[in-house]
Amino acid sequence: MTTISFPDHRSLDFIGLGRLCIDLNANEIHRPMEDTVTFTKYVGGSPANITIAMAKLGLRTGFIGRVSDDAHGRFITRYLQDAGIDTQHVIVDRSGSVTGLTFTEIKSPTDCSILMYRDNVADLKLEPGDVSEDYIQSARALLISGTALAKSPSREAAFKAMELAIRHGVVIVFDIDYRPYTWTSADEIGTYYRLAAEKSDIIIGGREEFDLIEVLDGPLLQDDEATAKQWFKHRAKLVVVKRGGDGSTAFSADGEKHVGAVFPAQVVKTFGAGDSFAGAFIYGLMQGWSIDRCQQFGSASASIVVSSHSCSDAMPTASQIQERIDRFVQQGI
Repeated sequence: MTTISFPDHRSLDFIGLGRLCIDLNANEIHRPMEDTVTFTKYVGGSPANITIAMAKLGLRTGFIGRVSDDAHGRFITRYLQDAGIDTQHVIVDRSGSVTGLTFTEIKSPTDCSILMYRDNVADLKLEPGDVSEDYIQSARALLISGTALAKSPSREAAFKAMELAIRHGVVIVFDIDYRPYTWTSADEIGTYYRLAAEKSDIIIGGREEFDLIEVLDGPLLQDDEATAKQWFKHRAKLVVVKRGGDGSTAFSADGEKHVGAVFPAQVVKTFGAGDSFAGAFIYGLMQGWSIDRCQQFGSASASIVVSSHSCSDAMPTASQIQERIDRFVQQGI
């Protein structure tokens, strides 16, 4: 059975690094953005959502990032604190930056889109000096989000955190988390994603996100197994390829392949599923579960979040996820 070994005797289980933003989810669903007039505010950003998911599952969590020096920044920091996440390394940026905003359009359960405002955002102002070696070595796992690599000085801060994690045996999880905003070219995307993937123990991404890296190698193979083998030549021990409504496939360095199913759900919107899956999946790995059980736990968590209007607020507890699994297994619903 494939398992990932996490270091013991650390004060934190998990640290997220990168994007902290505001999600503004449309209240008038089943209509286009231009006809939507009211939104509900939530904390957002993939690394924030995943860290919140881990905290909801009972793990000791922290975050490294920057927030704007305004009400949005205070809202985000307070939310993290209320969720039990350590915020001593969430820094208030004093440069006049703003909080990134994500407006979501929910035209139907399968037709959703997002509009992101990412100019002069605080999270990309994260500096290498903000990353403490003592803090990194206090954790069992570190999550790096791909959006943190989109611009300097955030990308240098992320790479510093990864180097420190390697030095101290902290398991590095790389969530590719591609967003087109802020990046300047395909070459830039592929180059920095590749450098991060080479340093990571666990890599999680969609098929199209892995393609962004592999396009630099020539004609795309779009072969999940070949993708996994590429990263096993470096540090990776586990590669998870997500395919949305078609589930996920996890490949381990010892040659195992695990295909995960999707739980049925009353879908409200599609976004948030990947973050909830990742949080619950990593949680399972940190409990020493089999990869199959981790995938089941992650898929059940995703089915709960896509049934809700929110992402961060909807992240479920372990008992809620297990209840969904038990109901599905026993009753087939």
